[in-house]
Amino acid sequence: MGPQLMPENAAMSNGVHHEVPEFLGPKRMINRQEYIRLMEQSLHRLGFTAAAQQLERDSGIQMQPVTVTQFQDHIFHGRWDAALALLPRLTYDPNVALQARFLIIQQKYVEAVEAGHMSAALRTLRKELAPLKINEPQLRKLAGCLLRQHDDPVNPLIKDLEWGVLEECSRAQLIWALQQRLPPSIMIPDNRLEQLVEQALDAQVAKCPYHNTQHFQISLFSDYQAGIEQLPTHPNQVLETHKDEVWHVQFSNSGLLLASASKDNTAQIWRIGPTGEAVHMHTLTGHEKAVAFLTWSPDDSRLLTCGSDHEVRLWNTDTGHCAQVYKHQNNQVSSCAWQPDSRRFVVGTVDRIVYTYDVEGQMLRRRKLLRINDLALTRDGTVMVTVNQEKIIKVQRLSDNTDTKDMAVSVMETAPIMSMALSPDNAYILVNLASHTIHLWPLEPMLRQLDALHSGQISPDEASNGIKEPVMEYKMDPNRQPRFIIRSCFGGSNAAFVASGSEDCRVHIWHRDSGDLLAQLEGHSGTVNSVSWNPTNPFMLASASDDKTVRIWVAPLALNTGLPATAGPSPAYSYGSSRAGPGLSHA
Repeated sequence: MGPQLMPENAAMSNGVHHEVPEFLGPKRMINRQEYIRLMEQSLHRLGFTAAAQQLERDSGIQMQPVTVTQFQDHIFHGRWDAALALLPRLTYDPNVALQARFLIIQQKYVEAVEAGHMSAALRTLRKELAPLKINEPQLRKLAGCLLRQHDDPVNPLIKDLEWGVLEECSRAQLIWALQQRLPPSIMIPDNRLEQLVEQALDAQVAKCPYHNTQHFQISLFSDYQAGIEQLPTHPNQVLETHKDEVWHVQFSNSGLLLASASKDNTAQIWRIGPTGEAVHMHTLTGHEKAVAFLTWSPDDSRLLTCGSDHEVRLWNTDTGHCAQVYKHQNNQVSSCAWQPDSRRFVVGTVDRIVYTYDVEGQMLRRRKLLRINDLALTRDGTVMVTVNQEKIIKVQRLSDNTDTKDMAVSVMETAPIMSMALSPDNAYILVNLASHTIHLWPLEPMLRQLDALHSGQISPDEASNGIKEPVMEYKMDPNRQPRFIIRSCFGGSNAAFVASGSEDCRVHIWHRDSGDLLAQLEGHSGTVNSVSWNPTNPFMLASASDDKTVRIWVAPLALNTGLPATAGPSPAYSYGSSRAGPGLSHA
């Protein structure tokens, strides 16, 4: 009597057969056969071919059918007819088979063109590709490749195809494209086990509300957890240069400089060292009244300041010299924003006029709008976002010469808007309301509506009625009567956090997407008017207060991994609601 075949779901130990469960894992969600096939694939990719083959023998489970292995080998070696002959055995769907056939013959055609075999290419195009009668736009591109002259070093049309033309690279990409169309149970997607592991790690990181770094190592042996130590909660330095209330603070775009504006009629510039220390550079004098707002040019070479004296002043960052003064008579200036070339900027005033200037002092444009409390430009400088006390967020193209009322997308808020900020990727608008509430609005839908408005696809009324409510709300003290303008900011790794000053003398930090209040930083003795998160260092935050100080906060994690702890009080912060769970508290 011959040996008996062992069932696929059985295993042998000490000569005894054992039934093996079909599904694995605590929740029995993992198909055992697929799991083993993925391990075999991964072992092959890691170069452990013998181990993969041994696993196939021991488990009785093949990584993939022999037909698939032969098919891939034919593709890699350019045996197109042999690959096409095997294709019907890989899928029963005629549409999938037709698409796969087109891709294979396309690769055959492209390689013939690149090799200069124009007769063979033309024959392939006419007798093999065209008769398939699919993907006509691609077919026209392929036909255009034949217009190449023999002395052309590179055919630009080839570059426009689905993948490149280097033989090894393009054949590997062809395999990838075929994997997207053929049943995954037949041809396992490349790197599938690694992809699943990375998806699990990404999910763990996304679930952690305190995650705040691009440079981190994550272990496969335990679930990822980060705590409050990744947020800038340690009071690293107190800057006491100002002689009166500090109303605005902002890091430069490089993160290497910090500027503050004060009721004492001055602005200050500090250089920020790699360990978080601030070294004073310049005191900017010239304003006759309080300086309420400032903004850096994109290249950090210039700084604009404005305030109660109806002037905008342009400063040279290196020298601290005032290069230009832009006077507005009785019109108080509320805010400014730079164009990406660092040579032009727009100025918003409370008399409902927006001006465009250059750094030489010339006024380039003057346009009438609603009263402006704050404004910002998108990164490319083409779209302007404005807010005002009439509860309106307005998005419009800065280059428009048409009636702005008809060419803008407007959103109504629930309370007067005191200030605003754009996220670094221009995906969101953050607005501070007089109700001690902060709203997060999506900017991208507004930009799409603006495009549709300009193309005539929608009417002005439809453009203004498309977005009804913010995607997130962050509350402070709704019972407190508003007295001051408070400025908030995005910050941290991938701008995942929202920080704001408050009239309760604290800095509040929320997770942007969940709305969880993660920390409240204590230390200021007066209203915190403005906060700024370092754009290049997610572990650093600055705050400005009525107590005449600017405070720089750093993350305890940064202190523990390189930044020296400076003398000063211990961190003082409390915790709001959190999804963090146990193990994330910080003493």
